[in-house]
Amino acid sequence: MSDYDLDSGPDPATYAAGEPEPDIDDESDPVTVVGIGPGNRDYLTPRGRRAIAEADVVVGFETVVEFVDDLTDADLLTCGYRDEAEALEAFGRRVAAGESGTAVAMGDPNHSGYQFVGKVQDAVHREDPDAVVRVVPGISSLQIAASRARTPMEDTEFVTLHKSGDLGDDLDRLAAAVGDRHLLVLPRPFDLMPGDVARFLLERGADPDLEALVLEKLTLSDETIRRVSLSELADYAGGDGRDDTPFSDLVVLAIRRPA
Repeated sequence: MSDYDLDSGPDPATYAAGEPEPDIDDESDPVTVVGIGPGNRDYLTPRGRRAIAEADVVVGFETVVEFVDDLTDADLLTCGYRDEAEALEAFGRRVAAGESGTAVAMGDPNHSGYQFVGKVQDAVHREDPDAVVRVVPGISSLQIAASRARTPMEDTEFVTLHKSGDLGDDLDRLAAAVGDRHLLVLPRPFDLMPGDVARFLLERGADPDLEALVLEKLTLSDETIRRVSLSELADYAGGDGRDDTPFSDLVVLAIRRPA
């Protein structure tokens, strides 16, 4: 699965979700993909902290690794989007050579990180097809947002747009649920930000008076929550760059159904 095009497939998220994890074997030393939480280390789980501390090598995006780099003596393989494949390839070789490895992702991989999980798993399996890759869940900004917005998950439609590839089905799910269920959305920086989602929903017939909350930098010292109507939020639609929106890339959109 090392060669993929997210617009034509295969999607690494599909690879990651292809089968369940094997049963736990206390003798095994699996690779772990750890969700580090929303950025405030108060939300890093003890299990995730231990996996990071005990690793020989840690891999992840530089902006993620910097949150936990002082929790481990491991070698740190940091990357951006351009050199992600190279860093994961090096990680896979080192794990295959017998080192313990932990990959770190923001939040909880189960909420918006399966493309990363799939890439890690692919890199590891190309070197050792029998290696076990386990996900260590974290606290997602989605869970924090649900608490702030009081949108119980059982009454909520969650959609992540924070991924590559075609998003048509995801947007259709939002349009089908808006007004009947609460919505929690992870926007995609910076072409599908909260204003763009609001405009799309209005075009699909959503009530312009629905209450929307734009929750930014959750749990961090500069956390903000903006409360507006759906129609007011749509005024911020348009553009595809950081300067085209007043919102950061650390953002969750909540749209409440009518009481």
